[in-house]
Amino acid sequence: MKDLTKGNPLKVICLFSLPILLGRLFNLAYSLADMKILGYFLGKDAIAAAGSVSSLYDLTNSFIIGLTNGFGVITAMHYGSGSLRKTKRSITSSVTLALLCSLMIIAVCFLLFDPILNLLNVSSSVRVAASEYISIMLMGLMFSAFYNCLAASLRAVGDAYTPLIFLIVSTVLNIVLDIAFIGRLGLGTKGAAAATVTSQIICAVLCYIYTCIRYKELRFGIKDLILEKETGIRALLSSGMSMALMSSMVAFGTLSLQSAINSLGDNIVVAHAATRKLSGIYMLPFGVFGTAMATYSGQNYGAGRMDRIKEGIKVTVIISCLYSAMCVLVSYTICPKIIEALTSTNEAEIILNAVNYQKFDTLFYFVTAFICVYRNALQGMGEHKLPVISSFAELLGKLLIAVFLTPFFKYTAIIIAEPAVWIIMIIPLIYGIRKKMKKGI
Repeated sequence: MKDLTKGNPLKVICLFSLPILLGRLFNLAYSLADMKILGYFLGKDAIAAAGSVSSLYDLTNSFIIGLTNGFGVITAMHYGSGSLRKTKRSITSSVTLALLCSLMIIAVCFLLFDPILNLLNVSSSVRVAASEYISIMLMGLMFSAFYNCLAASLRAVGDAYTPLIFLIVSTVLNIVLDIAFIGRLGLGTKGAAAATVTSQIICAVLCYIYTCIRYKELRFGIKDLILEKETGIRALLSSGMSMALMSSMVAFGTLSLQSAINSLGDNIVVAHAATRKLSGIYMLPFGVFGTAMATYSGQNYGAGRMDRIKEGIKVTVIISCLYSAMCVLVSYTICPKIIEALTSTNEAEIILNAVNYQKFDTLFYFVTAFICVYRNALQGMGEHKLPVISSFAELLGKLLIAVFLTPFFKYTAIIIAEPAVWIIMIIPLIYGIRKKMKKGI
C-alpha cells in the first residue's frame, strides 16, 4: 500500500501512473489480438462482425469500470484518512455492488438482445457471427466487474502493480487461446470472445487469491460481502454511479455513432474499428492520468491537502499536452502503416478513411488531456454532478451528429464528431475546477 499524500506530486503521480499505463497497454492487447488474429484467420468479415457490436460491450464494460473506479475513490478517501476498518468495508461493499450491477446489466442486454442489434444496424451478412461474439462477451461481464473492483480497490490504497502482474498473465493467455480457439479449433468469432472471457476469469481469480495472501488486513470472504447500512453504501453508490454514468454516457455516445457507421458499409465499419483501436492506443495516457488523479485527489482530499491536488492537476495537464503533440506527429507520418498492420488489409478505402479520422482528431487531443484530468480530479474531490453534465454533453452531441449529419456527410460527420463535443465538454469542467480550488475542502 502507498500513501499518495506525501512526496513530490509529479514524481508520485508518474510512479503511480506507470503500472496503470502498462496495465492499460496489456488490456488493449486483448482487443488488438482479437482483431489481428480474426483478420489473419478469417478475413475482414470477421473484423466487421466483431466491430459492429464491440461498442455494445464497450458501453457495458465502461459502466462497470466507471462504477468500480467511483467505488475506489471512496476507498481512497477512507485510506487517506487513516481508517483501515472503513477501507476494508468499503472494498467488500464495492465488490457486492459491482457484482449485482453486472448481473442486472447482463439480464437487460439479453432481454433486449434483438432490438439492440437492430438499433445498431448490424448487417445481415455478419449478424450471426456478431450475435455469437457479443453473447459470450456479455456473459463474462461479471468476471470483468470482479477484477476491476479488486483493481480499483488496490489502486485506492496505492498498489497499482498487483493488478498489472495478473493482467499481463491474462493477456498472454488470451493471445494463446485466440490462436488455439480460432486457428486450431476453427471456432470463428465466438472463439475470440471465449478466449477473452476465459482470460478474464483467470485474471480475476488470481488477483483475489494474491490480494488475500498479500494484504491480510484487506482479506475478505463470502460472509463479508453482505451489505450493511453503516458501511457507507450511499456514498459508494453516489461516487460509483456518477463515474459509471460519466463513462457509460461516453460509450453510449460512441454506440450511437456506431449505429450510424454500420449503415455506411462493411469497409467503413472495418476502417472505423481499426482507427478506434488506434485511438485507444493514443488515448491510453490520458485515461491513465485520469485514473491516477482520481486516486491521488481522493487520498489528498481525505487528508485535507488541496495544495497538493492543485499542483498535481497542473503537472499532469502539462505532461498530457506534450504527449498530445506526439500523437499528431505519428498521425501525419506512419499512420497508414499502422492501420494496415491492424486490419491485415491494404484496401485503399479502408486505409484512407481510417487515416483521415486520425489526422483530424489528434489535432484536438490537448482538449482531451484537460477533460480527463479535470473530471477525474473533481470526482476525487467529491464533485459528481459536473463530470456527469460534461459527459451528457458528449452523449447529446454524438447523438445529434449521428442522426442529423451522418446521412448527409457520411463518414466525414463521424470524423468531426468527437472534437466538436470535446470543446463543449470542457466548459463545465473548467468552471468546476476553478470553483473547487477557490472553495477548498
